[in-house]
Amino acid sequence: MARALHQRKSKRSACLLWHTKGMVRGWESKSVEAQKDIAESRKAPSAADRLTLEQQQRARERESLELSRGRILRELASAAHPRHRQSLEAALLHLDQKLQALGKESRVHHTG
Repeated sequence: MARALHQRKSKRSACLLWHTKGMVRGWESKSVEAQKDIAESRKAPSAADRLTLEQQQRARERESLELSRGRILRELASAAHPRHRQSLEAALLHLDQKLQALGKESRVHHTG
């Protein structure tokens, strides 16, 4: 009985070993392929596609402000206490002013 059990375990181990070796090889080739794709995507974009560091920073700032604005609006929709609502409305006004200033700044850079 013990011998038969040992034989079944060794066959299963051999089968699993063969199976995992095949998977590792497949995974490695996919990894190499992914690395090639990443290297190609890192090639320098054309001048028209490239954003200056300043433009990238403004885009990140705008995205951050818009996300904060959305969060404030969601909180405002469920706020019940008047002082909390007042605080959220002030924060919303501040974010809107920053977004407006960022928009003006962006237009100045595009035209000048």
